[in-house]
Amino acid sequence: MPSKASVWYYFRERTYEDIKANYEAGIKISEGAAMMTGTTVKHQILGTAWPGHFNKPLAEAMYANIKKVGMPVWDDKDMALARGVQTLVEAPKKDNSGKPIDGLRTAIDTIKGSVPFSWGGGSDDIADISWNLPTIVLRYPANIPGTKGHHWADAIAMATPIAHKGSLAGAEATAMTLLDLFTKPSLLAEAKSYYTNVQTKDVKYIPFITEKDPPAIHLNKEIQNTYRPLLEKYYYDPTKYGTYLEQLGITYPTLPVKQ
Repeated sequence: MPSKASVWYYFRERTYEDIKANYEAGIKISEGAAMMTGTTVKHQILGTAWPGHFNKPLAEAMYANIKKVGMPVWDDKDMALARGVQTLVEAPKKDNSGKPIDGLRTAIDTIKGSVPFSWGGGSDDIADISWNLPTIVLRYPANIPGTKGHHWADAIAMATPIAHKGSLAGAEATAMTLLDLFTKPSLLAEAKSYYTNVQTKDVKYIPFITEKDPPAIHLNKEIQNTYRPLLEKYYYDPTKYGTYLEQLGITYPTLPVKQ
């Protein structure tokens, strides 16, 4: 029987109050277990994320710029790779909104209002930032639709023109929105007004992490020390190669073959 043991829990809910209630219940359970076994227990918060609330005026301004930039111009090679990957991973025929999944998207989606019921999303501390100042998040077309998150196929596009074209479009929309904020005082005032009078009118941000919680910089330290040197040979060298695919010796598109 080891003298010490550790366990990691992830408490996930839709509101701060529910997350906090789950966390406090976990603390009580661990303390009860310690009492039953005649042992002691200590707790450490490794990371937290509030549910996000993003800024409507900024989102509307960003959407106007997205329409000005337009979608990337995909060529036959881009479409061929996307459809090949979708066939390989048996991607669904339609996305969650009912739109067909066939190659790469060519039309800009419509702007939507607030979501009354969310099925969840990524756990990201950008949500905590959104409760401290007006914030928005841009999703840009730099990946192949229909792949599964946290799956190797979801990373295929990263070294291809698909990601390059999509990232450029996203960067243009972001830069144009920043220029709007610098040159249009009314937009900045609207964003601040929404943050003060709508978003934080009834909900006040209370961080989970306190000054007593040290940053969890020890996580994955051994793994990183092992693999970081092995990854160096895969770093892109723009002084020798025009593209990363050229450095890897891959002809674009190299289409997957389903076994």
